[in-house]
Amino acid sequence: MLGGWLVSTFAFAADAPAPSPEKLERITQFFDNEVTSGRLPGAVVLIQQHGKPVYLKCFGVRDVKTGVPMTPDTIFALHSMTKPITSLAAMMLIDQGRLALSDPVAKYIPAFADTKVGLETPGMDGSRVLKLVPPVRPVTIMDLLRHTSGITYEYIGGALIEHAYMAAHLFGGRFDNAEFADRIAALPLARQPGTLWRYGHSTDVLGRVIEIVSGQSLYQFEKQQILDPLGMTSTKFLLTTPEERARMAEPLPGDPILVAAERGRRSHPEWESGGGGLVSTATDYARFAQMLLNGGEFDGKRYLSPAAFKDMTTDHIGPGSGVERDFFYFPGDGFGYGYGLAVRVEPGDAKPPAPGSIGELKWDSGSGTYFGVDPKLDMVYILMEQTQNERGRITPAFKKLVYDAFATPN
Repeated sequence: MLGGWLVSTFAFAADAPAPSPEKLERITQFFDNEVTSGRLPGAVVLIQQHGKPVYLKCFGVRDVKTGVPMTPDTIFALHSMTKPITSLAAMMLIDQGRLALSDPVAKYIPAFADTKVGLETPGMDGSRVLKLVPPVRPVTIMDLLRHTSGITYEYIGGALIEHAYMAAHLFGGRFDNAEFADRIAALPLARQPGTLWRYGHSTDVLGRVIEIVSGQSLYQFEKQQILDPLGMTSTKFLLTTPEERARMAEPLPGDPILVAAERGRRSHPEWESGGGGLVSTATDYARFAQMLLNGGEFDGKRYLSPAAFKDMTTDHIGPGSGVERDFFYFPGDGFGYGYGLAVRVEPGDAKPPAPGSIGELKWDSGSGTYFGVDPKLDMVYILMEQTQNERGRITPAFKKLVYDAFATPN
């Protein structure tokens, strides 16, 4: 489907339009207004083309309580932008023959052998009850990578599934990836494996699989295989020095969902969440994104073979896959999903189509961080911010401004 991805990257690079300085200035005006209006404490925006920055600006402050200005080395909680990095780590093990897409998760985490699917059915008194039935097939590594495992989040999946997740107190006490994976395995799946794209803790479970296969903690493996080789020196699960913690961006105090989410993340330093635990900087994450744009290679080092990279960036939930979509299909209109990344496969139904290019890769997060890789323009864009309140409005506006800057006159 996207077999020409690597070829296209280089074919398009030579004639890709450069951004208009005047239109890049509209990005500056937009974020200046967000900060001065008090809707956003601050942000860092980085756009690269042909491997070099064409726009890097810092807006506002790291923390409204301290007033310390944003800088390029400000550290942000990535939340779900952790997922592409964890997915790359798993794909590297698959590429090396140490893990297989078809492997049942129970091969590595035995508790998954007993996992059931929860079906909401009418009770004797007319109420809805959760009936537990066996899965038609085991949850596989592929399911974890493409979010078709039936594992969900505690706020997605139907009232009774959500209640089961909340009642389990997933985040109670101290726990590591091993304990968390066992807690997830004890919960009902929201759907039969392989039948629905459903966002959830799949990538957290994948993080535990990586630990078992590699014999290292998730951070040790990612640091050794991805972060250190890429030069991502500020990307980690735990900040350990006062200097690092002083560089951390904070959400506005009036952003209750994100404030609570951050409090929860920081209160479990022992948990290396493959689905949402990393922190990073715009310049660090740009190195990861550039590696994706280069087809799995950066500074002479190859992270995935061309075949594995093609597999990771191909839509695996489109027509013929048997995978359904519902209201909670977060890749969005025009996008399929590979292994850890949304992949643009068509213009979509919007009139006019949403900005972007066929073959574009992207992901974002509940904290407002957002990135995209566009092979047609040979371009990477990174938005680092900490806002749950405003992200649904800011991220599409930001993307439109980026693509407007590259648009050529008719």
